[in-house]
Amino acid sequence: MSKVIISSLYDSPEFRMACRQFDQAADAINLPEAIRDRAKYPRRCIAVSLPIQRDDGSIALYEGYRVQHSLSTGPSKGGVRFHPELCLGEVAALAVWMSWKCALVGLPYGGAKGGVSVNAAQLSPTELERLSRRYMQELIPFIGPDVDVPAPDMGTNAQIMGWMMDTYSNHIGHLVPSIVTGKPLSLGGSQGRSEATGAGVAHLVCRYLKDFLKIAPAEATVAIQGFGNVGSEAALALSRNCGAKVIALSDEHGGIYNPRGIDVPRALSYHRYQATLRGFDGAEPISNDELLSLPCTVLIPAAVQRVITPTVAATLRCRLLAEAANGPTTYSADKILETRDDIEVIPDILCNAGGVIVSYFEWLQNRACEYWDRDTVLAKLFTQLDRALEAVEAQRAKYQFSRRLAAQTLGIERVAHAKQARGLFP
Repeated sequence: MSKVIISSLYDSPEFRMACRQFDQAADAINLPEAIRDRAKYPRRCIAVSLPIQRDDGSIALYEGYRVQHSLSTGPSKGGVRFHPELCLGEVAALAVWMSWKCALVGLPYGGAKGGVSVNAAQLSPTELERLSRRYMQELIPFIGPDVDVPAPDMGTNAQIMGWMMDTYSNHIGHLVPSIVTGKPLSLGGSQGRSEATGAGVAHLVCRYLKDFLKIAPAEATVAIQGFGNVGSEAALALSRNCGAKVIALSDEHGGIYNPRGIDVPRALSYHRYQATLRGFDGAEPISNDELLSLPCTVLIPAAVQRVITPTVAATLRCRLLAEAANGPTTYSADKILETRDDIEVIPDILCNAGGVIVSYFEWLQNRACEYWDRDTVLAKLFTQLDRALEAVEAQRAKYQFSRRLAAQTLGIERVAHAKQARGLFP
């Protein structure tokens, strides 16, 4: 029988990268051919046109997407990204990685992702609200607390989630806080959600420094590319809770470097009011490319995917690469890292899982109408991350896999087993 030809609908560098990772992992665990394509490709995708009225009265049309990779273990879960270069293939890759991540950390979710191709910085607050509500309105037939639960991602925030929740609730006829996570606290958001991903990154970095590299966190230097929610929260947690010295930070406009250490709270305050790190007087300017090759103990790419290329991988001078972004290391670059015994890698589906874990906690709290304090949330988060870390290290030791392959095989195997257990609907 001839093999079914899969549509090129999702073709993009990111989706090709996710597929190559899947194929490598599937080969490593001898995943049966009968289940491979079902576990690899998304279950469904939605593309929508989003016309909104601009403040000047003109009409602008934007493209929006939602990809649901798997619903075999529960509702799909994933963020909503507003970015001008967003495409369907990128969204599909992010949904695939989210499925592996949720399975790896033991959540009853499949992976999803969505977003709008837009530069949100060019919209007024009222235009942004119109776009956010229109996007949610178009998705209503395909989502729900038991079907697909969106969350914030790059370019979106708690306020946008609040607008989306209100849109869905008005359509249903009553308040449905569990339709999205990452909401404002006043609308049923969870304590600890805003810092969850960055705090999780910091927790895992400290674990690997102490337990695997035998380096005291207070003696470590840290460089972070990306100073959005994840990068800034990771910087704060590493400096405040672990005593690490943050020597470099960057955003889309460039970076700053001070080998004696950067005052992170002061840099965060400057960035909040200036919307850039450029001009910060507590450090010297540095480019994003220069930051990646700085000598440091920990390098944290916390911005966008595919920044660690083969060229960059060969020039890294860190001891620990902690992938706070999704897919920051290309497939070819990862092959180079596997040959270097001087760098340990915390792969993305483990490193940045804190956000979806606390989103799950928020969903649970909404459905039970029971709310936890911040200390409880973070304690539960760190326990779940530690459990996933130990599973990855056990898989790595058992099969002599790289840490990335160990994490991916665990996630992929669990997704595939769920699909096999449910069978194929006739």
